[in-house]
Amino acid sequence: MGRKRDIFIAALVLLAVWQVFALLLNSMALPQPWAVLVDLGSKLADGSLIDDLAVSSMRALAGIALALAAAVPLGLIVGAEDHIGKRVSPFIYLLYPIPHVVLLPLIIILFGIGNFSKIFLIALIVFFQILVTTRDGARSIHRNYFHSIKTLGATRLQMYRHLILPATLPKIMTAMRISVGTSVAILFFVESFATTTGLGYIIMDSWGRADYISLYTGISSMALLGFTLYLILDRIEQHVCRWMSDH
Repeated sequence: MGRKRDIFIAALVLLAVWQVFALLLNSMALPQPWAVLVDLGSKLADGSLIDDLAVSSMRALAGIALALAAAVPLGLIVGAEDHIGKRVSPFIYLLYPIPHVVLLPLIIILFGIGNFSKIFLIALIVFFQILVTTRDGARSIHRNYFHSIKTLGATRLQMYRHLILPATLPKIMTAMRISVGTSVAILFFVESFATTTGLGYIIMDSWGRADYISLYTGISSMALLGFTLYLILDRIEQHVCRWMSDH
């Protein structure tokens, strides 16, 4: 309850700061928060925002899931198997710093302007975040643990199941929390053009029409989407990492 109360108080403080700045600036470009909240509530109630929210949620979740499915197994293997790590790590070192967002035009040329190109770019960017964190987590496991489990007769698969994955899981969850913010940021970018659906489209369309309340409604919706995904991951971490103290 204490943590929920702190989050609620922080939200009220942010709204209060928003209100103060809106009154001080007295500009159409910064509407008061109550006007945005009323508009958000009305659009959720009449369903005009639901479809775009659902599309954006699907794109973000699909991108994260695709990256997770590819990055975690590879990261565990690269981090735990020295001979594989030595061969694969140079490629990670070269590819990770590349600003992958600039590949969007090429991805659209290859896969079209449908959902898959947007999901693929989100997955591509999040993939390297999860991969590097998972690899470093698996690499940091003390080698004595490997020797101990080997002496108990564990197979390679059992070693991954009972040692490598559980030991790396907190790092994976940390990477997942980071990936939420990244995926929502990239989501806005991929939905800002070559589409007519999604929260990013609403933001850009409202901006072009100088409809600032709708603009802030779209921004608030995207913030709520990221916050909701973060809360879901937090609950998942509490379930799968029970041995960790609450923080």
